[in-house]
Amino acid sequence: MTAADLARPEGGQPLLRICNVTKKFQDYVALDDVSLSVSKGEVVCLIGGSGSGKTTLLRCINQLHDINDGTIWLEDELVGYRQDGLKLYPLTEKETIRQRLKSGMVFQRFNLFPHMTALQNITEGPVQVLKTPRQVAEATAMKLLERVGLATKASSYPSQLSGGQQQRVAIARALAMNPKIMLFDEPTSALDPELVGEVLAVMRELAHSGMTMVVVTHELGFAREVADRVVFMDRGVIVEEGPASEVLVSPREARTQAFISAVIG
Repeated sequence: MTAADLARPEGGQPLLRICNVTKKFQDYVALDDVSLSVSKGEVVCLIGGSGSGKTTLLRCINQLHDINDGTIWLEDELVGYRQDGLKLYPLTEKETIRQRLKSGMVFQRFNLFPHMTALQNITEGPVQVLKTPRQVAEATAMKLLERVGLATKASSYPSQLSGGQQQRVAIARALAMNPKIMLFDEPTSALDPELVGEVLAVMRELAHSGMTMVVVTHELGFAREVADRVVFMDRGVIVEEGPASEVLVSPREARTQAFISAVIG
């Protein structure tokens, strides 16, 4: 790690800055010296095969995995560590929770509380973590349910909702915490094909509204339509990145070409 890696981003720098990040699981290198920047309002789609490092990268951004080397900056704050000169000290649990609020994470599985209604699932975080008055949190939650097309399902429990509806509630729950960036880990992969479109429509609206998003997806049509940039990963490294119209239509690298051909069939 160099002094440049620990240099605080200046004004006008990207919202998210990933610098030379390496993540290992014992002897397995999941991320190998990965660097990536995401500007405010930008939508970046990560594509690649299973085991390419896409999900691991998201989980490092959201501090669900500790990194072995490199740094991650979100806004002007070093993720996961407190800096003293060129030395880094892990954040306390309380500091980590506060910092994690800057990024909203939507997983493949919906992870809703089964004993809570859709409305309660969305209000729980703001009330318990942000100490938002319940009445204010519920009013915000109703607006978010309307935004994701589920205003009539506020009193429904997860078991009463389809997979697509549960995922839309999960998106609303993440948005309720007012994140600076939204991270999506293949949010449609667990859905039946007929339910994929309703989730992608919500994500499309978020992208058009100016939300900063990093999306792991195998939906190449969605990436082509919505992404400002597409990043192809393979074996823990970034092989190719650029505008969606270039990477998905005329990829330069042979590995990218092979992956896209395999997905499209």
